[in-house]
Amino acid sequence: MTAIRTEHLTHTYSANTPFEKVAVDDVSIAIQEGEYVGVIGHTGSGKSTLIQHLNGLLTPTSGKVYIGEEDLWADKSKLRAFRFQVGLVFQYPEYQLFGETVYSDIAFGPTNMGLSPDEVDTRVRQAARFVGLSDSKLQKSPFELSGGQKRRVAIAGVLAMDPKVLILDEPTAGLDPKGRDKILGEIREYHEEKKNTILLVSHSMEDIAKNATMALVMNQSRLFCYDRVEAVFGRAGELGEMGLTIPQVSRVFLSLAEKGLDIDPRVYTVQAARDELLKKLGKGGQEK
Repeated sequence: MTAIRTEHLTHTYSANTPFEKVAVDDVSIAIQEGEYVGVIGHTGSGKSTLIQHLNGLLTPTSGKVYIGEEDLWADKSKLRAFRFQVGLVFQYPEYQLFGETVYSDIAFGPTNMGLSPDEVDTRVRQAARFVGLSDSKLQKSPFELSGGQKRRVAIAGVLAMDPKVLILDEPTAGLDPKGRDKILGEIREYHEEKKNTILLVSHSMEDIAKNATMALVMNQSRLFCYDRVEAVFGRAGELGEMGLTIPQVSRVFLSLAEKGLDIDPRVYTVQAARDELLKKLGKGGQEK
C-alpha cells in the first residue's frame, strides 16, 4: 500500500512578488509502505521544501498530498492527527530540546496524543532503547548530555509518537564519523524492527547507499527520478552534471566497466563490490 503520495505538488515562495521562487515544481510521487528512501539533491534543489509538505508544515501552492489514501488538506481538523502519523526530525533537532529531563522531553509527543501514562511510559522507554539511551539517562537533564546523545534524545521524541512515516533531514549533520555511524545504525535497526516507512535526507551518498532501498533525487525544484538505489547510482553521469557525487566504490566500478572490464557497474556498496569481485574470480560471490 502507498504510505505517502503527491500529485502535481507545487510550492512557490513569495508568490506574485519580485522575490517569487518556485521551490517544488509539479512533483508526483508514490512511496510505498515499508520503504527506506534516501532523498538526494544539491542545496536549493527543493528537497527540504518537499519533505515539509509531507506532514503539513507547508501548504501546497497547488497539487495534492495524500497520507495513505486521505488528502492531507481535505479536512484541516485532521491535520494534527496526520502530523502524529508523519514524524519529521529537522537538522540539529537538539536545539529544540526543552524538557527538564530526558524522560519528559521524549514523553512530550505521546502525552499530547492523549495516551495513558502507562502507554506514554512504554513508548518513552522503547524509543530510548531504539536510540541507545539507557534508563539511567532518562532522569538526567538533556543539557547535561553530549552532542550526540542530545541528538538521540530529539530523535527519540519523534519515535515515541510511533509515526507510520519517519522523515529525517540530515540527522547526522555536524557529528563525527563514529557518532554518524551510530545514529544511522540505530535508525536502520528501528526500520528493521518496526517495518515502517523512512525518508532520509542526506548529502552523503555513502550513507544513502548503506541504508536506503530507494532513492528520490530532486534537481532544480523538480523530481529527477525515484527508483531503486542501484538504478539511481547507475546514472552517475547525470548525477555528476547536477553536482552530486556517487559513492567512491561506484565510481571505481563504473570506471572499470568503461575500460571494457566485464563487470557490473551498478555496484554501490563495499559488500556488493566484494561479491562482484569474488564472482568474477570464480567463487560465486561466496568466500570458501
